[in-house]
Amino acid sequence: MISSNSGHERGVFAVYPYRSACPQSVWARLIAEAWSEIFLAGYTNYFLWLEQPALPRTLRRKAEAGCRVRVLLGDPGSETTSRRERIEDAALTVSARIRITLAHLAELADTDGVEARFSALDDGPNHIGLSVFRFDEHALVTPHLARTVGHDSPMMHIRRSEEDGMFDRFAEHVEELWSRGTAIRAAA
Repeated sequence: MISSNSGHERGVFAVYPYRSACPQSVWARLIAEAWSEIFLAGYTNYFLWLEQPALPRTLRRKAEAGCRVRVLLGDPGSETTSRRERIEDAALTVSARIRITLAHLAELADTDGVEARFSALDDGPNHIGLSVFRFDEHALVTPHLARTVGHDSPMMHIRRSEEDGMFDRFAEHVEELWSRGTAIRAAA
């Protein structure tokens, strides 16, 4: 018998067959408890603004208290976005979901400690296939399945339990995407 607390899997805190199966209270708790880092690296991040009450105000308070807040988005005009829109064939398009996030980010444009970038065009395929939402030493990770929208893809709640473990691997992935991203201007 293998212990669930041994080896690399000890970094896996919870798994959900669908991102939408993760209670909103988990997201709220992770956002509330983060004190040094919030990194929202979903391709659209759209659902967060709808599901988390007063998220712009919360992120502003976090940033003012010294928490680094970063948002990485896909470029709404990119070929990766257009391709995904054709694949999903959803009424609420990927570019529309990104623009909703941009409208909420505009509320935070004058807030020190809040940064936003579009992933580099060459990184679009790497970004759209994997969403990573980091809250200090915890992360919610969604690998996107073929034709599903984000809420229908599985999600893992992981926490940093060892150096170079799962948490660090996903954190390094989005840090690399961030490093090549381009700043989003307030007028975006």
